[in-house]
Amino acid sequence: MPQISLSRRLRRTPFSDGVEAAGVKAYTVYNHMLLPTVFESVEADYRHLKTHVQVWDVSCERQVELRGPDAARLMQMLTPRDLRGMLPGQCFYVPIVDETGGMLNDPVAVKLSEDRWWVSIADSDLLLWVKGVANGYRLDVLMDEPDVSPLAVQGPKADELMVRVFGDRVRDIRFFKFDMFEFEGRDLAVARSGYSKQGGFEIYVEGSDIGMPLWNALFEAGENLNVRAGCPNLIERIEGGLLSYGNDMTDDNTPHECGLGKFCNTHTAIGCIGRDALLRVAKEGPVQQIRPMAIDGAAVPPCDRPWPVFAGEKRVGQVTSSAWSPDFEINVSIGMLRLSHWDAGTIVKVATPDGMRSATVQEKFWI
Repeated sequence: MPQISLSRRLRRTPFSDGVEAAGVKAYTVYNHMLLPTVFESVEADYRHLKTHVQVWDVSCERQVELRGPDAARLMQMLTPRDLRGMLPGQCFYVPIVDETGGMLNDPVAVKLSEDRWWVSIADSDLLLWVKGVANGYRLDVLMDEPDVSPLAVQGPKADELMVRVFGDRVRDIRFFKFDMFEFEGRDLAVARSGYSKQGGFEIYVEGSDIGMPLWNALFEAGENLNVRAGCPNLIERIEGGLLSYGNDMTDDNTPHECGLGKFCNTHTAIGCIGRDALLRVAKEGPVQQIRPMAIDGAAVPPCDRPWPVFAGEKRVGQVTSSAWSPDFEINVSIGMLRLSHWDAGTIVKVATPDGMRSATVQEKFWI
């Protein structure tokens, strides 16, 4: 099988030594960094995630830092979500759009203070867009990629593991909130968030030098919790309807097409660059939208390119992510469907690499 050639353009992370010692079997490239995708196997990793606790190297969730008097104004220009009520200590999921309303990224905004923000990005070079906007509007704000590498702790036993390292106060963090916790003399932001539906935390590790000490501390504390190295799991994320930027949505899609309309306060998010375009979309409604689909038959291969979806001879959409679910015993899938065929219960045909399969549009995601 072809290998990825390593170079300085493909960056290691502060936790790569630990990831390799844990027996990583596969990587993908995400924001020019290594992101683990498999340890034991996708299915075995899935079962362990749902049962125990995992530590994930998600350093690839790079931060775009905004700091200065115009930081809050710039943040609002980037997203149609109204940020006026957001307080320091909160994390908001924020679609980032261009002037046409197209999705450029779907990060989590972390408000450290009124004049300092981190934007924890999905896989796109968002910093370049942010710099262009700030310089074009002559905003008084500094922007860079700080030395911050998120480490996720996910799974049913996540609270117990985190308490052992950071103390009982960590249990008080509410969903999409964060607080500061000390580790080896360094204050770290710890948020109750993560790219799974199993519950857990993301630790914003500020300073690469303490990456492996924290990694080792978590594994030592969780030895009798059956802690393992893990990674975002394809099966579990599809079951939970967690979208992947670049796979399930691109800059050709608006937030409304991605089912993210609830994060678009277009009437009140004054200053958002794509606001006028999204007002039109909100008024007229999208003509296509992301939907969960169950594909019949045996396990399908990985979806490494869109699979066309048909109704009769007419193409009505595409599947963008799919995997066999051991728990639901079906091929769980995410796809973009036309308005005429997105209602729950609709039967369509999917052109998979193994041939044409029937699929049923679901009312909601599985978990």
